[in-house]
Parts: sequence; C-alpha cells; structure tokens
Amino acid sequence: MDKKEKIPQIQFQRCKKCNKIVGILEVNNNDYTCPRCGAYFPVPAWERIRMVADEGSFEELFTDVASENPIHFPGYEEKLRKEAEKSDSSAEILTGLAAIDGIKVALGVMNSAFMMGSMGRAVGEKIYLLMETAARKKLPLVLFTASGGARMQEGIISLMQMSKTAIGVELMEKAGCPYIVVETSPTTGGVTASFATLGDVILAEPGALICFAGPRIVQQTIKQKLPEGFQLAEDILAHGFLDGIIERKEMKSTLAYLLKFYSSGTGKQQKQLTDSSQEAEA
Repeated sequence: MDKKEKIPQIQFQRCKKCNKIVGILEVNNNDYTCPRCGAYFPVPAWERIRMVADEGSFEELFTDVASENPIHFPGYEEKLRKEAEKSDSSAEILTGLAAIDGIKVALGVMNSAFMMGSMGRAVGEKIYLLMETAARKKLPLVLFTASGGARMQEGIISLMQMSKTAIGVELMEKAGCPYIVVETSPTTGGVTASFATLGDVILAEPGALICFAGPRIVQQTIKQKLPEGFQLAEDILAHGFLDGIIERKEMKSTLAYLLKFYSSGTGKQQKQLTDSSQEAEA
C-alpha cells in the first residue's frame, strides 16, 4: 500500500450560517447538518434516497434519458461531462420506485450537485415519465425538489418542461394518486412555477429558499431592502404556500404518516373532496 493511502485526508468546510469551520465527515454523519448550529447542508441525491426509502427498496427508472444539446449551445456538451464527473451521480434527477415504511411509492430526487439542479429536457422528461408511471400503477409520488430553475443552455426547450410536468400532475390527479412535494434549498425559477407547487401536500425543510426570482434580483429590481427571512420556508409557510416545515430527521416518519393517511379510506375521500372543490371553483 502506498504511504499516501495510510494518511487520512481531513477535509473541512465553513458553515454559511454560524461561520464556523466544521469537518465534512462530521457534517455527513449528522444528516448533512452543521454540528454547531444545526444549519442544513445540501444532501447528495443518493444519500437523500438512503435517508427516506426503505433499505434496498429503490429501483431506478429511466436511466436512458440524458441531456443533449437541442439548441447547439456552445460548450454545453463539455459542461455536461464535467458536471457528471464532479457530482455524486451522473443523473440530474434520480427517479424510480421505492418503499417508505413498507408503502410502495414513485420517488424522485433532484440532484442539486448537477448544474445546480437546473431543469432541462431530461429532467422534465424523467419527471413526466415518473408521474405517468405513478398514475398507471396507482402509486403515490414523493418528489424532492432542489433547483436553480430552468436551464438557459436549452432555451425554450427548458421552459416547455413546465407545461409538460403540469400535464403529468393532471394525469396523477385523474388517477387519484397523491402527490407529495418536499421543497429543499434552493427551489426556484421555473421549477417553483410548475411541478414544485402543484402537490397535494407541499412540505419544505427549515430555512429552504423557495421563490421564482431570488431575493437579490427582487431587491435590485424594486430598489428596496427586503425583510429578514424573505422567501425562506418560514416566510412562505406564514403566507400560506406550504403545508408544513419538517426537520430532516423527521422527514421519513412524516412521509410515512402522510402515505398511510392517503392509503386509508379517509385520505382517499379527502383527496376526492379537494379535487371536486377545485373543479367546482374552476
């Protein structure tokens, strides 16, 4: 064995909330939260699945769907290659079937490490296919969002994914399939303006940035100082756009509770009443 392999590599990073230097391994072993102040760090997509899905239950689907360069944006192919190399997964979103506390679900997790989770054709296609699968198999869908918005390198093709995913939501509604969204930081732009805010239940992690245009853009536009906590999950909840803020350690048990509720007669009746009320209002 090479001598270098015997020397442990100690890596550190700075917490953006408390400004303390913390060990990466310590953060990772603490559900990707700061051991000093509890602030949330981004969770790799595969780790997110490990945290919420029953062990060994995840079956990945649509692995053949990958990003291309539909408008021939200069340097885009090389950018995709480099992003795949540096992220925890070459996939921009992980989609598949899994079980949460024994309940079979369709599960999607956006990969924020890949071009900041931006939504291009491949992301929209995989989400739509997952929704279509959920509707066909009569399964609930749990989707974790994390995105900087639409992907500029794909132009109008990226924006079209907003309507495509909205159609997918409608398929699930018609099939009577519950749709649970968990918004993590950041959830912004075209993702917020489409499938991220169309769930039957919309949850978020504490402190998650949730918006269309970010606070810096808003402040520059209106030329006014924004209130503290503007567009964070707590502010969004106070204005009625979230159903709840869930601690990371409680996420799996909360999802299991909701899934069991919807799998019961009471949950199904409640969804039918909600859908009927929305149709009447329309």
